[in-house]
Amino acid sequence: MLDYYLLEQLTTFAKTGTLTKTAAALNITQPSVTRGMQKLEEDFGVQLFDRQANRIKLTPTGELAAREAEQLLTASQTMLTKIQNFDRDQHFTIIGATIPGPLTLVPNRDDVQIAKTFIAVDQISTTLKTDQVALIFSDQEILDTTIESQYLGQEQLQINLDQFTTFASQSTVSFRDLAGMSFVVMRAIGPWSDMIKQDIPNAQFMYQDDRAAFIEIIKHSSLPFFTSNLSQKDAFFNELSPHQLDRITVPISDEQAKMPIYINYLKKQKHQLSPLIDAISANWPE
Repeated sequence: MLDYYLLEQLTTFAKTGTLTKTAAALNITQPSVTRGMQKLEEDFGVQLFDRQANRIKLTPTGELAAREAEQLLTASQTMLTKIQNFDRDQHFTIIGATIPGPLTLVPNRDDVQIAKTFIAVDQISTTLKTDQVALIFSDQEILDTTIESQYLGQEQLQINLDQFTTFASQSTVSFRDLAGMSFVVMRAIGPWSDMIKQDIPNAQFMYQDDRAAFIEIIKHSSLPFFTSNLSQKDAFFNELSPHQLDRITVPISDEQAKMPIYINYLKKQKHQLSPLIDAISANWPE
């Protein structure tokens, strides 16, 4: 039986080219690497290394062994991750997103967890198929025969303006109306971040990572800030509504300020996920 740790030494040596660098990369001693390489040759029963004075390199057979070992280690890690994810899914439903807004719709339940990081759009299929998460919110439909993309509704970007601002009395405003203004913005707002930078001329943005600091700034200033129609489902903003902060919420009229929201999942899991999806859909604001 081959030792996976020795295979890791082999693949690392193939990448670094020296025993010294291999030892450093794996945080072990060089003699340990030397003994490991000798043990591998015994296990394989073939010559993997060409040893010369002050130099060691892989033979063609050793290069093949290193490539095969890399594939084996990758497959082993993939298997381990998939099994762990599957076991976790027996106890929890993990929900991910490419955008933050729809996460406010997720019911507060002990058996439901939110993924810690956002998922790249091009990783949605892989993330679902490897059981890393069960559901993913996105702003686009996923074209994959094994995945269903259910349309939930449209997220509408809004601006919260000081009640004495010129546009606060209007039913809607455009990005161009907001030209030259300064805004306080939460950093993790997904594609909205690039949109406001591109579409509001000559604007200044004060970005915040911490929600508590964000609230303190808008409580003690007249700076406008962005929310969406989904923010009313966010307990954080419910505690400090625009009215309490002397702001008027005005929808942004530009077409790009409206974003379709989909929830994506594996078709084979539709039956077991349907009750949770129905609960999420029921939370969509009217």
